[in-house]
Amino acid sequence: MKKFFHEFKEFISRGNVMDLAVAVIIGGAFQAIVKSLNEDLITPFIGTFVKTDFTAMVATLRGVEIRYGAFITAVINFLLMSFIIFLMIKVLSALRNLKKKEEIKEEEPTTKKCPFCCSEIAIEATRCPHCTSVLEEKE
Repeated sequence: MKKFFHEFKEFISRGNVMDLAVAVIIGGAFQAIVKSLNEDLITPFIGTFVKTDFTAMVATLRGVEIRYGAFITAVINFLLMSFIIFLMIKVLSALRNLKKKEEIKEEEPTTKKCPFCCSEIAIEATRCPHCTSVLEEKE
C-alpha cells in the first residue's frame, strides 16, 4: 500500500499533471468569461437585428419545450471559444518561432578555420595568429 501511495505522489508531482490541472482551472474561468461575453453582449446585440431574444426562442411539441434559442447560444459560445483558442495558439506559435529564431542567431559560429594552416581562429580575424596569413574578408 505504501508503494501505491508513493507512485501516486510521483504521478501527481510531475510537471505535466500540474500544468494540466492549472490549464483546466484557467480554462473553466475563461469559459465563464466567454459565456458571459456571448450571453450578455453578443446575443443581445444580434437579437436587436433579429428583433428577438435567443433565450425566448422556444418551440412546443406535444407539450414539450424545445429551447432551440439556448442551442443557438451554445453554438455561438463554442464558435467564440474555438476562435479565441485558435488566436491564442497562433500567437503562442509565433512567439515560439520567434524564440527559435533568436536561439538560432545565438548559435552562429564564433570561429572559423584558417584556409592556409587549418587552425581554428576567431571569426572576426583578418590575419591568422598561427601562420600570419592574410585572410579574405567575406562580405
